[in-house]
Amino acid sequence: MSNARIKIDDLIGVINQGGKIKTGVDVYDDQDVLLLERDVLIENVRTLEILKEKGINSLTLDPGSQSGIWDAQGNQASISKDGNIGFETKVKKKHAPGSALGAIEKRLREIDSLKTIATQKYDHAKENIKRVLTDIRETGGEFDYDEVETHVSELVEFLTVTENPFSYLTKEIFTYDDYLYNHSVNVCAIGTAVVNLFNTNFSTVINDHLNAGAPGNSDPYDKKNNKEKNSYKCYHMEEIQEISMGFFLHDIGKVMVPDKVLNKSGKLTAKEFDLVKRHSHEFGVELLEKNKLKNAFIRNIVKYHHAPLYVGEDRGYPEERHPNDIPLYVKIGKLADIYDAMTSKRSYKEAFNQINVVTEIFRQYAKKDTMLQYVLHSFVKSIGIYPPGSIVFLRNGQMAYVLESAGPLVLPFTNVRGETLNAKPNPMDMGDSSTKNEFRIDNRRSIKTPLEVYNLLPAYLQPKTT
Repeated sequence: MSNARIKIDDLIGVINQGGKIKTGVDVYDDQDVLLLERDVLIENVRTLEILKEKGINSLTLDPGSQSGIWDAQGNQASISKDGNIGFETKVKKKHAPGSALGAIEKRLREIDSLKTIATQKYDHAKENIKRVLTDIRETGGEFDYDEVETHVSELVEFLTVTENPFSYLTKEIFTYDDYLYNHSVNVCAIGTAVVNLFNTNFSTVINDHLNAGAPGNSDPYDKKNNKEKNSYKCYHMEEIQEISMGFFLHDIGKVMVPDKVLNKSGKLTAKEFDLVKRHSHEFGVELLEKNKLKNAFIRNIVKYHHAPLYVGEDRGYPEERHPNDIPLYVKIGKLADIYDAMTSKRSYKEAFNQINVVTEIFRQYAKKDTMLQYVLHSFVKSIGIYPPGSIVFLRNGQMAYVLESAGPLVLPFTNVRGETLNAKPNPMDMGDSSTKNEFRIDNRRSIKTPLEVYNLLPAYLQPKTT
């Protein structure tokens, strides 16, 4: 394989035709930010579009790795010295990416790679929000917004390229000491992933409607009907960046609530609960004003992320806006906030099982209003019915750990008698039609949390206790 530079536009053409690409090299921008990891299989054209937006107009492939370019039929491309792509359709690569043979093993390697990068970026973002809250305490309210923006921008770029890699990180189930810091990063990561999916799905619905030639949507000046088929976008990338900033800073006002109240193990008094509620619409807004942050996206998220999402929802605050006037991105932020809070250990409760939380959120907000259904669908699709880290029972009585929600991909860790397996088993794809019925997920069995089965988990699956 040639190591000539290949134009991004030519690679975009391959993906648009249903092909796949793996570079075999890490791709960085001019600020040394990792944009694309070498082992990631590119199947989404948006990945390449982001690289192009960053000024990267060509790529090389590492001839010594498992890199390559494949068409929709699995034929591997040849690369000329000039970087031109050619397909020899008579010769088909036997194990093209995504083929059944070796697909699970390959995905496991990709998950491990994503975990490594996600952990690094997660830790950087966590340290950043720690500095923000420390600065606020020490200065009486001021913090370095530019530094926050830089870290959040890196998170958004990573999330946009690889969808939601932070979902693979193990939830903290043993301590709540760093809850506020973890929660800020988690809500940013979850919320941004949901916003990206909502943006794609809802924009597609609107474009399909416009392109269908519905009455009143035709252009009287368009004689040739030569319209751009995907002209509508709900949110542009700059807006998503600002929305993500709002998710990251959504609980900034909690720094003004005493720790003894935030970390109280017992039930809050009415006075204490009123104080906690002020963290959003009062304390948070005050801090934004003190730092001269007038951005409407950030302000709305900070102020209204606990507001009612539909008419009649109880316990929402403040209630000064009608639920229909709460922006959709704020509603996404509230769902992300609820999910992370319920699946994390707090001073007054243990972490709930992710599967039960997704189900509860769906039941709470389903069939309330049309737009909320688009938001809810994107949330459930992003998190997954079986989020990574969940514990499920198989129909034969084994317990299994969910490695990936797509499928889902699960790893059994006990035998049928509930005893920990000595040898590491092979993962099983529940989405594979050839999977035997006895190895399917048993939805009749009670869901367990990782904490409940901690002593049964093999060492390689156990969350860290420190």
